[in-house]
Amino acid sequence: MREVTKVLLLLKDMVYESTSPMEILRFANYYCNKDLDVVIIIFGPMGVILGKADKCGVPAYDDKIRECMEMGVQFKCCKLGASIIGMKEEELIPGIELIESQEIAEMLLEYCSEGQLIVTL
Repeated sequence: MREVTKVLLLLKDMVYESTSPMEILRFANYYCNKDLDVVIIIFGPMGVILGKADKCGVPAYDDKIRECMEMGVQFKCCKLGASIIGMKEEELIPGIELIESQEIAEMLLEYCSEGQLIVTL
């Protein structure tokens, strides 16, 4: 059995109608504290809202995302999901990378072939 060194966390749920976004951020924090490389991919029209800067409401997702980034978590946002709702790259929290769908597909193959952890919420 291979040792897990990388974690890919996938989020597609709407930000304020599910606990999944907060769980993803908590998982990211937990795995970072175990010295694992963590990437969060936000995708789908509702998932990409997590990456939008200056969101209002509770919890304060923007602050939580920045805390994760400071710990080394990488955030990637699906370009297709963002384009469906008309979100532009400049609307994202600085540091979130906009990527194409095929890049997400490649990452899934890579993580699977390496025996790494993939979590979808």
